Amino acid sequence: MAQMGRPRTFDRQAAVEQAMFLFWQQGYESTSLSQLKASLGGGISAPSFYAAFGSKEALFREAAQCYLDTFARVTQCLWDEGLAPRAAVELALRQSARMQSDAGHPPGCMVALGCMSAPTAEHAAVAAPLTASRARTRAGFVRCVERGMVSGELPADTDAAALASVFDSFLSGVSIQARDGVGYAVFDGAISQLMRVWDANRLTA
Repeated sequence: MAQMGRPRTFDRQAAVEQAMFLFWQQGYESTSLSQLKASLGGGISAPSFYAAFGSKEALFREAAQCYLDTFARVTQCLWDEGLAPRAAVELALRQSARMQSDAGHPPGCMVALGCMSAPTAEHAAVAAPLTASRARTRAGFVRCVERGMVSGELPADTDAAALASVFDSFLSGVSIQARDGVGYAVFDGAISQLMRVWDANRLTA
């Protein structure tokens, strides 16, 4: 039987990735349908766009999930209990800073910048997956501090939330500085300085 309908002229996964880069750079509200259609290529029409993705919001959710499944995994090591807690924190910081300053994609972190992606109440829900990812990263830093406390590396009365916030806030700042053109070499040196905060809290034998 002959195939009915006009065949798609674009690779769907590649289109989602292109949309991800555009949303990453501009955010949800600042990205227009015409910009999305242009970035997807193939001369896709509005009806074809809606047939493929349903809506701009649905495409954003797909793009956000694509980011979470790939670039955002640089902080997954925070949950690797095979790593010493200090090593897990440092690895997450260095991997994230390197990713955020890589020239092969928009600078910064789509998750961290997600708080500005859909700032109005009307569209706040669309960024919920990014909000959840930020919460998971914060929880990961807290988990590492708590593991350090349990192992006796850190004092039992350490304020886990406060110490974790030192590292989590640094990554949020990296997103802004990466947008301003600060390179990885600067972040690399800053992380070496930042890890002294952990070391200053260590128990001495």
